[in-house]
Amino acid sequence: MSIKATRTGIVLRPDPTRVLFRPFEFGSTTRTLKIIARVGAMSDDEANQKLDEVIREFGGRHHKLERFLLQRFEQIKPNLLTDEPLSTERKLLMGAYFTMEYSLESAALFNPSMIWHPDQTNVPPGYKRFILSLRATGEGHISSISFRMGYIDEEGKIVLRKPSRYVTSPDIVQNQRFDRAQFERKLYELRLENSIQEKMMAGLGDEFSLTELDAQIKRVSAQFRYNAEYETIASGLLALAKSNYEINFDDDQSLDERCIFPTSPNETNGIEDARFVQFTDENGEVTYYATYTAYNGKVTFPQLLETKDFTHFRVSTLNGAEVSNKGMALFPRKINGKYVMISRQDGENIYLMYSDDLYFWQTKELILKPTYHWEYVQLGNCGSPIETEAGWLVLSHGVGPMRKYAIGAFLLDLNDPSKVIGRTTEPILSPDENEREGYVPNVVYSCGGLISGDELIIPYAMADYASSFATVNVQELLNELTGKQKQEIVPIEPVEQ
Repeated sequence: MSIKATRTGIVLRPDPTRVLFRPFEFGSTTRTLKIIARVGAMSDDEANQKLDEVIREFGGRHHKLERFLLQRFEQIKPNLLTDEPLSTERKLLMGAYFTMEYSLESAALFNPSMIWHPDQTNVPPGYKRFILSLRATGEGHISSISFRMGYIDEEGKIVLRKPSRYVTSPDIVQNQRFDRAQFERKLYELRLENSIQEKMMAGLGDEFSLTELDAQIKRVSAQFRYNAEYETIASGLLALAKSNYEINFDDDQSLDERCIFPTSPNETNGIEDARFVQFTDENGEVTYYATYTAYNGKVTFPQLLETKDFTHFRVSTLNGAEVSNKGMALFPRKINGKYVMISRQDGENIYLMYSDDLYFWQTKELILKPTYHWEYVQLGNCGSPIETEAGWLVLSHGVGPMRKYAIGAFLLDLNDPSKVIGRTTEPILSPDENEREGYVPNVVYSCGGLISGDELIIPYAMADYASSFATVNVQELLNELTGKQKQEIVPIEPVEQ
């Protein structure tokens, strides 16, 4: 008898009222200059009256709107024709003309990933706080990472906190220091290492910043007439540097007000399907990682997000011969001294990867092929493996007839994850009649669940539109995967800070 998940009935739908401000770009210097000239031609009374209108209409919809408007002014300031001082009011108004609201989840809120919150203080006895990350999609089908918070109560009930209506993107730190040896190793993987690249990096030290790299590239390029190959190498160097950056949110900002919006050249069309995991190092130190897919409109790039506190994040490219396709998911600890990843490089089968370096992955090993009718088209993971005493429990997705997505599970050996102990022959969750209609019909999909008490909690997307939760009894699921009917198996709880 196959195990089936129980739906909770909780539904998270996209909320178009949650908006953040973004730069309003025109892609034309001429248009930018015309707008600046028009605003500059306004009288002081006209400008002040228009600014009052902007603050009155938009000030209540955002935190720290004026700070952002002044930042936008500084970004367009190089286009001003003179150095004549401007009033603060004029700067704010000019910034407003180059700012827009963006409804980050107006189209969809889906593909959730669930982890325990690093802060469990002031939680009632028997309760536990969690973080839910979601893929929010808005205008232009641009995806970002949004967060929700909630808790599991003493009876195992899932309770979600109503999110704030405010949303803010973080400050971007592009001028971080790069380790030259690691940077050059990434260049080698990207096939950008040649004599031109060597010239462009010749004057840099063992560590360097984006500003220093940009200045060195300009010095070298200035020595030559326009050369397409030089231009290509320079663009590649800068794109790599800009794809490795840091982001900072204000400490006083609620987690559900934070949005990780696409920033780097690799992410221009979205940040997709973040799979968060609480990773515990050999010394007991905890870091929260998320593997995700960056998309530039043409090509997907697997990337890595890491944080200790969900306030300060580091974004890094993943490199190596076997870094490709979607759906990489990191194990929550090292195994036999190595980092381990579940992956799907060929878009069809599930692989296992080992590495000594978290940012470089060179080999893969096939462990699962589509075998049952509901997964004949392709297999993939639905989040990072969960450690239990019976083995590594992995949620999977399979695609069958009519491109129908369903969720199953498999179990891997704790010490040798290449050994498959068991897998579900039937889905544990398939789209029902209430979940079939949406942006992509007939899809249920998850980016990671967790174990709470006796239950495996599966947050899942419905038709790439909204999200919900389902639960499965852990003991019953493990019994089916191991072929045992009676066995006391206790999940290994993650280390808490």
